[in-house]
Amino acid sequence: MNLSVNIAGVELKNPVMTASGTFGSGKEFEQYIDINRLGGVIVKGVANKEWLGNPSPRIAETYGGMLNAVGLQNPGMEVFIKEDIPFLRKFDTKIIVNVVGRTISDYCEVAERLQNEDVDLLELNISCPNVKEGGVAFGISPQMAEKITNEVKKYAKQPLIVKLSPNVTDIAEIARAVEAGGADAVSLINTLIGMKVDVHKRQPVIANKIAGLSGPAIKPVAVRMVYQVAKAIRIPIIGLGGIMTGEDAIEFLMVGASAIAVGTANLLNPRATMNILDEIETFMKTKKIRDIKEIIGIIE
Repeated sequence: MNLSVNIAGVELKNPVMTASGTFGSGKEFEQYIDINRLGGVIVKGVANKEWLGNPSPRIAETYGGMLNAVGLQNPGMEVFIKEDIPFLRKFDTKIIVNVVGRTISDYCEVAERLQNEDVDLLELNISCPNVKEGGVAFGISPQMAEKITNEVKKYAKQPLIVKLSPNVTDIAEIARAVEAGGADAVSLINTLIGMKVDVHKRQPVIANKIAGLSGPAIKPVAVRMVYQVAKAIRIPIIGLGGIMTGEDAIEFLMVGASAIAVGTANLLNPRATMNILDEIETFMKTKKIRDIKEIIGIIE
């Protein structure tokens, strides 16, 4: 049975990865799972320097998911290079670095710094608020999405995945824009924008007021968007958004994703990725599927 998939020339042993921001760099999960079994680890967001993140409370449970406004807190690229790359290199898995920034030059600085580091792919998080444009996310406008992809691509030695925001009118248009800008792959979806109010205290539950919604509640939206993007572009797609089971993952593969990333499920069950991988293997055995590629993109 062959589970290997190829993302922009990088061979993954299977399509199961961790979604950025839900797995750190894997240190907390080492006691629960065999990291060697993962196709890849998409690490937490890495900026050019330390980001403190948003004030708390910044996480809240909601029906069918969770809200988070952590604000991409991270210690910066130098700490990541010194501590996290050596840790992950102990395992037989691919390292994908989620790159964040407040300006285009921030993103470019991280990509340039990582040129000669031992990482396999970069994932550009264009859902970050663009400080120069008044806080509007880079990924909302096709022109801006294409421009930032094009600029970062000049510095990126590793293949570049662009992570798309779902908070747009036409996701396929954004996907085509980043493909035109030189993206080697896309990942989608990032969180939807949500809000929760404590009716007794008469105030928002999250200090930031609005937050990113993830979890099973967003999965039908994510599946639809991956399906639309798969019809619009030629580069590989990593699908994510509410994947809790092997069958959830297979839905994404069938609509055109070449790989998937598990996010919120990791926070509920640290063994989620292993369970999902086992369930994909069982599904393939039961349905007599010899190669995972037989089912990728079969939904017309």
